Amino acid sequence: MPPSTQILVTGATGELGRRVVSFLAPKVAAGTLVAMVRNSDAAEDLAAAGAELRQGSYDEPTSLDRAFKGVGKILFISGNEVGQRLRQHGNVIDAAKRANVRLLAYTSILHADVSPLELTIEHRETEQLIKTSGAPFVLLRNGWYIENYTANIGAVLQHNAVMGCAGEGRISAAPRQDYAEAAAAILLSEHDQTGKTFELAGDEAFTLAQYAAEIGRQTGKPIAYHNLTESAYKAALIEAGVPAIYAGVFADSDSGAAKGALFDDTSTLSKLIGRATTPLAASIAAALRVQSSALQNGST
Repeated sequence: MPPSTQILVTGATGELGRRVVSFLAPKVAAGTLVAMVRNSDAAEDLAAAGAELRQGSYDEPTSLDRAFKGVGKILFISGNEVGQRLRQHGNVIDAAKRANVRLLAYTSILHADVSPLELTIEHRETEQLIKTSGAPFVLLRNGWYIENYTANIGAVLQHNAVMGCAGEGRISAAPRQDYAEAAAAILLSEHDQTGKTFELAGDEAFTLAQYAAEIGRQTGKPIAYHNLTESAYKAALIEAGVPAIYAGVFADSDSGAAKGALFDDTSTLSKLIGRATTPLAASIAAALRVQSSALQNGST
């Protein structure tokens, strides 16, 4: 039998997965794109775009076997349950191996082999599981998502301040759409990607002070950057309602950024997508439009 041309995207209703599916849909032949979802009711738009919906959960190996049947390539998007991911990821890797897929593309984290971030641990361990599994793989080490900051732009405007503990660390962030296009480029490539590792990050690195200044420039408000200690920043996040485990992750990541953990200047991401990554100013402008629209809708 000829090799399968089907491409499956796990976590297809997530922030990254949905973008990958939407980008791939008009570029692949009918019947070759599969979106793995936990709840098909939340994926009607993906089905309308032409993706076949298959139910699957990282916690249920039998569901993964059903979802992966007949698939050639899998975009394996890392889970979001910190502390549970190694077990869940092991289920995905085992199922991919049983399905004899031609390529397992895993979304890891920037410089996973050397990064000091706590968030890296599960990614590094997952990479090792993949390598020892014998499954053909490619590692997409995604840098920081700019949305990790811009999603909180409403609070920044409310307090006229950005808080963090990144010091003067430079952050090579890019929006999820850029990373989604890179993943799609790997999946669509006619060249063998097996065994490759891609360090993906935004072209334009910035400090949080520069991030604050750009928000101020676009809004006409004085936006300050308050650099806290890691413990103080974590406490502030918890006070703002962020669950302790995630507050710890964000504080640790900011602290790591101060040491250069979120910086990369290889331009690998822009080379993959065939254009410059989205500039910081454009990402902030988009977030401000969303915030303005939300405020207008809330007042009507």
